[in-house]
Amino acid sequence: MSRKTRISIAAALFILLIGYKAQQRMGGEHADATAGDRDTSAAPVAPVKPVMLGKIAFTPCTLSSPMSKDSLEALCGTYAVAEDRAHPDGRKIMLNIAWLQPTANGEQQPDPVFFLAGGPGQSAVQSYPPLDPVFRDLRKQRSVLLIDQRGTGKSNLLACPTPDPAQEAAFSPQAMQAQAAACAAQLSSKADLRFYTTTDAVADLEAVRQAIGARQVNLVGVSYGTRVAQQYAMRHPQATRSIVLDSVVPNTLMLGNIFARNLDDALSLQFGLCTQDPTCKATLGDPRAELDALLAKLRAQPVTVDFRDARSGKYRQGVLRADMVAGLVRMYAYMPLAASTLPLLIHAANGGRYDGLMALAQMLGDGMQDAIAMGMQLSVVCSEDADGMVARDDAAGTVLGNQLAESMAAMCKVWPKGRVPADFHQPLATPVPALVLEGEFDPVTPPRYGREVVQTLPNGRLFVLKGQGHSVLGAGCMPKLFTQFIETLDAKALDGRCLDRLSAPSPLLDYNGAAP
Repeated sequence: MSRKTRISIAAALFILLIGYKAQQRMGGEHADATAGDRDTSAAPVAPVKPVMLGKIAFTPCTLSSPMSKDSLEALCGTYAVAEDRAHPDGRKIMLNIAWLQPTANGEQQPDPVFFLAGGPGQSAVQSYPPLDPVFRDLRKQRSVLLIDQRGTGKSNLLACPTPDPAQEAAFSPQAMQAQAAACAAQLSSKADLRFYTTTDAVADLEAVRQAIGARQVNLVGVSYGTRVAQQYAMRHPQATRSIVLDSVVPNTLMLGNIFARNLDDALSLQFGLCTQDPTCKATLGDPRAELDALLAKLRAQPVTVDFRDARSGKYRQGVLRADMVAGLVRMYAYMPLAASTLPLLIHAANGGRYDGLMALAQMLGDGMQDAIAMGMQLSVVCSEDADGMVARDDAAGTVLGNQLAESMAAMCKVWPKGRVPADFHQPLATPVPALVLEGEFDPVTPPRYGREVVQTLPNGRLFVLKGQGHSVLGAGCMPKLFTQFIETLDAKALDGRCLDRLSAPSPLLDYNGAAP
């Protein structure tokens, strides 16, 4: 596989991975390099006068992302909340907030949009820029607020060191538990890890709503952000004008042991595009059978591979293991465009050409390191979902098996846990207008989750987007329907026929593309 091809494929995945710190480092290096060129004798610049939104002061800032063509001008500010609300005089968390003002002149709507990022562990401020085109029409008359959930981004980031992907033993349940214990001890100097749950985050959102003086807000959540949106709507129904749940996590769901079965179900659909096409099947075989054969081979004997690093272009050597391939398959399944390359990559590896898979697995591992605040994620899932992290019979024989659930369970045994309301896992039952979105091929939150959630939302409507994966708000005409929903609050009146034009990308037969 050429370097150009590898980079093109991986670019789509970086929407999920958000290589933000790399860009920060580049920005810092550029600043250092150009500092000598500036005229340091110039008069000092007067401080910028803050712009007030209610009680919160904002100053101009620029948001950027590797997947955004242009930088995004915004206003940034902070708001202090108590880490432990039972002790308001104790440690404070400075919530990092970006405010995107309405772009059009004329009357502005009083109810802003709160964008809620996924993970758990992603920064809303860092992950939003690629989605800004989706919000373009919505932003004409409405503000969008990006609030880094406590423990993410610049809101007292809880980051843990990432295990070395080259060390297989580093991912055993015992090793992961030891790493979690060390991380908890390290973070204890800056945070009480019991107070970084979804419930704490919901209280933060309500505090921000009150501080900016908004009577109601519109909540737009993606993936884990849908849990935050549902919990907020449950606790503060009068303050919730509408909710948009993209790739929804039902309140009833216990995270941790859902991934293996859901991934295999999605792979059946995605790989079926090849097995049902005579040319693809003749060229690449049965992708699932080929994947099982490859994983069995690598479990028996990992392979040392010479490959070209897609970032540096230099040749290097690495060891390809079964867990690396399983992780790559899992993350590529999030986006069908990326998943369309898997049958070709797997077939090539079974033919002894491992370098393509190795290069992409290495790139994926590098990108994942800064994408998720692992400490915050553990505070959420260990407090809210630990009871559900058990080995399941139906996970046996799947690509992921029970290893992920077993590792998470082991980590949660040593992670401090916060309190969860008794009704936390009850379905959201509210008349609040709701738009629920699912991708047909989603390997994490399949369409059946959306069908479950809308059953208790009398003013809700579900759209399942054909051939799409995880996070579908920007697919096809969905931005237009999304904007119409926020304006009208009538999901059932939306004309979704424009979504019928969506389809899944065809599997690649070679590195020139799919069959004509």
